[in-house]
Amino acid sequence: RFRPLSFEVPKPLFPVAGVPMIQHHIEACAQVPGMQEILLIGFYQPDEALTQFLEAAQQEFNLPVRYLQEFAPLGTGGGLYHFRDQILAGAPEAFFVLNADVCSDFPLSAMLEAHRRQRHPFLLLGTTANRTQSLNYGCIVENPQTHEKP
Repeated sequence: RFRPLSFEVPKPLFPVAGVPMIQHHIEACAQVPGMQEILLIGFYQPDEALTQFLEAAQQEFNLPVRYLQEFAPLGTGGGLYHFRDQILAGAPEAFFVLNADVCSDFPLSAMLEAHRRQRHPFLLLGTTANRTQSLNYGCIVENPQTHEKP
């Protein structure tokens, strides 16, 4: 989706608003009270730019930021399953899954509070999409009264 620009720069390090896109995600996570660690999962071969970025992020946000490299592109669900032991280490109360190529205002603290109140197995943040977008990327249908998804 970023081609040809992404041939030289991995999507998570692609600059948006003057900083790598993934920095927006890390900043949002760092603002969540009680955040213990940030895990980045991907197939990108770690290089000097990624290593320097991760080291700088850890220092700036005073939070461990680790990169877990997939042996093959596994997709979101595959990566979560493959690294499930690392994700669940320490028995976290909850965890967030963010796609690195999606920009948002990331209301993570509000989502965590909603999750704590409702105690559903998961909470999903979505956005309104037109028909073409939903055909290309899938869709979620919500109950307009409760905002729950069947």
